[in-house]
Amino acid sequence: MKKNITCLNNCYGCGVCVKACPTKIISLKETSDGFYAPIIQEQDKCIDCGLCLRICAFNHDAVAQDNTSTDSYAAWSNTPTVREHCSSGGIGFEIGRWAIDNGYKSVGVRYNPQKNRAEHYIASTVEDYMPSVGSKYIPSYTADAFDKINLKEKYLVTGTPCQIDSFRRLIRQHRKEDNFILLDFFCHGVPSLLLWDKYSAELKEKIGNISYASWRNKSTGWHDSWAINADSTDGSNPSEWSDFYDLMTDERKHTYNSRMSAGDLFYRFFFGHYCLNMCCHKSCKYKMESSAADIRIGDLWGNKYKLDDAGVNVALAFTARGKQVLANIQKSCTLVPEPLAVSTEGQMSRCAPMPTIREKVISQLRSNKTLNEINSGLIFRYNLRFLPARIINKIKRTL
Repeated sequence: MKKNITCLNNCYGCGVCVKACPTKIISLKETSDGFYAPIIQEQDKCIDCGLCLRICAFNHDAVAQDNTSTDSYAAWSNTPTVREHCSSGGIGFEIGRWAIDNGYKSVGVRYNPQKNRAEHYIASTVEDYMPSVGSKYIPSYTADAFDKINLKEKYLVTGTPCQIDSFRRLIRQHRKEDNFILLDFFCHGVPSLLLWDKYSAELKEKIGNISYASWRNKSTGWHDSWAINADSTDGSNPSEWSDFYDLMTDERKHTYNSRMSAGDLFYRFFFGHYCLNMCCHKSCKYKMESSAADIRIGDLWGNKYKLDDAGVNVALAFTARGKQVLANIQKSCTLVPEPLAVSTEGQMSRCAPMPTIREKVISQLRSNKTLNEINSGLIFRYNLRFLPARIINKIKRTL
């Protein structure tokens, strides 16, 4: 048997092996469960180099670096419009803007309405980087963008912790780490693409063809920012990414707005962990400060900043390069040193628990049932079993 990724029963779907393969026989495809996975259709062309396995983060028990000295901050952009339009404090955008201004290309994630997916892409200007603003709570397709990266040039690469772990192994293999800044984030987990496919199909029936979608909106405050916003080419207010300055001052009301606090079903499935990647339940080794990145960012939940509704980031710098980048953006950002216990409060410290109905949920996502039918039937009955214990626990907390 050839020594390649086909010997793995499961993986993160990071897509870095597509970039690593010297014979270019690996491609990234969507599985029947709605997750990306590498495949090799021409096994006879495999040269048995084993490189795809050496750079695969899933194939290693440990993270690619040991973070023994971490600088920890609460952080936010000093530009009000940046802070307003980003998911939390705007630090991810400010790091990307600094990188571009200093000769790097920035690799971020945007929503592609034509393909109805999140995808990595390469931006050479701040205007091009704008579509990366905001969280995308669906798997990102990495293969095309990663394959276009020239390892001899300078890049900021942003991704999930597992994507960045594999990418760290790739550039280390080629001795090109000095050309890269790696940025990851606190990751809750990655839901099946089947969830977004069904959600967006139902949304299309309401507003027409989707031209724009976002997963966070702070119009009602940072602590109530989980919202699906969308516009349609058939509507009167399509949202365009093309003009950076217009977007940063955009006050238009989107055609569609649905919030988690009002019972949005996408977030019902996502935060209930009903259709996450199996790796998110069993194989995630990237919680808290466990990271292969130079910098990790996220929302700074917790008691200290609970009254701040404008958005606050946590920013952790693990490497000398990461610490230097944060030092370089202090003119455009506020960085407040905080203990790790403060900056990581509210973040997941272990893998997401797996509901026993996960496989049934994914199976029904493949069916003709609506999200509401799956929620009111399968998920409601599942949660009904735990209702007495929850009531007792609530009474105990009250007492």
